[in-house]
Amino acid sequence: MSLINKSEITCPNCGYKKTEVMPVDACQFFYECESCHTILKPEKGDCCVFCSYGTVPCPPVQKSKGCC
Repeated sequence: MSLINKSEITCPNCGYKKTEVMPVDACQFFYECESCHTILKPEKGDCCVFCSYGTVPCPPVQKSKGCC
């Protein structure tokens, strides 16, 4: 299985979507929406914003290494 390093992240506040490149060896805990400037944080039980709001989970989760 090859690693996917891009994910479309959707702001839960305004619905704005943007494809972003995810860090390969770390989780991203904060993300600022370009449209409404809301600071996204992971939902309870998720390790990063991509796991909570993205179309693809972060690379560490894809590698089955669990959260960062």
